[in-house]
Amino acid sequence: MTDGNGPSCGQQSEKEKRFMTKLKLLVTLVGIAALLAGIAAVQWFIPNERAAAQASRAAPPRVVSVEVTSAVRKQSPVVIEGLGTVTPLASVAVRARIDSEIIGIHFTDGATVKKGDLLVSLDKRALEAEMRQAQAQLARDQAQLDGAMRDVRRFTALVARKSTPQINLDNARTQADVYRAAIGASQATIDNLKVRLSYCTIRAPIAGRISQANVKVGNLVRTADAQPIATINQIAPVYVSFTVPQHSLPQVRQALARGKTPVEVVVPGEDRRARGAVSMIENAVDTRTGMATIRATMPNEDELLWPGTLVTARVTLRSEEAVAVPAVAVKVSQQGTFVYVVDDEVARMRPVEVARRQDGEAVLATGLDGGEMVVIDGHLRLNDGVRVSPRAVQQPNGRKAGT
Repeated sequence: MTDGNGPSCGQQSEKEKRFMTKLKLLVTLVGIAALLAGIAAVQWFIPNERAAAQASRAAPPRVVSVEVTSAVRKQSPVVIEGLGTVTPLASVAVRARIDSEIIGIHFTDGATVKKGDLLVSLDKRALEAEMRQAQAQLARDQAQLDGAMRDVRRFTALVARKSTPQINLDNARTQADVYRAAIGASQATIDNLKVRLSYCTIRAPIAGRISQANVKVGNLVRTADAQPIATINQIAPVYVSFTVPQHSLPQVRQALARGKTPVEVVVPGEDRRARGAVSMIENAVDTRTGMATIRATMPNEDELLWPGTLVTARVTLRSEEAVAVPAVAVKVSQQGTFVYVVDDEVARMRPVEVARRQDGEAVLATGLDGGEMVVIDGHLRLNDGVRVSPRAVQQPNGRKAGT
């Protein structure tokens, strides 16, 4: 029966049965196809795997080309480094000691000056006029003293003959003393003016490099000026002040107690090195940073060090025998540091302990005895036990490593 709007329930069920039958048939065919593909793959893979295994057994073992050098037992310096700054041995701000006008600048900006060189001349005409006035006053006082002394001699003779009272002689002596004191005051005024006149000629109190002149000819300078006329820095010799951790301080003190402690200073951008010696250790460690300040004196005859420059100071504490290898030979793994040692053209991993690194070398505490050939290039393809083809690198002395 139908209701006039669609197929009957029996017809719908018959279509579903046919659909399910086709679906099962399709799944069966897909499964069969997959099984056949797997069988074919297995048949193809097994012969190829066997062929690869045979080829592997037939191929010679892998040989890695590496560069090697010899581990050297030698005297190696124990060095500590610290950042520091160059400071002048002495620094003088050139200032006027009287209020006057500059009438001459006798130095070139940035020039080297010697102690006693004339730097600046100030106007001294007013002081010279005062000097002449004081000298005239001194002459007048001297003339008055001479007159008073004549009165003393005359009254002395008259008193001896009882021709005049004693009071006249006493007054004459008093007047002579007044003129004598006036002469002393005039002489002191002259001496003071001589000192002030010397201030009109400013000379270099130390030898060194002078800065640019902050004021030029024609300017009025005063003793109260905040800005100096120029500044002289003594830079031969100079100081280098640097800091080291407090745990290194005992070693530095021991080295200083043994005698001269050499210091090498590295200047950024310079191939040359400045050399000097430790001159003092600050008497306290900075509690905020835990760093101790050390000062070295550098001759600096070639003026390599310039005041204010940030430098690296290297202090040689002592020299001790140890095995050294190029720093590139030392590698790091999860088990620690190691090197590859070549023995009978086979690379072997050898654990080592690095005491310190300096100048491109690693100084070893343990691991090598010296004389071993270590790999310095070609590590990426190496494993423990890999055969290698070593090439000895050229040493700075022209010899090959290990020869």
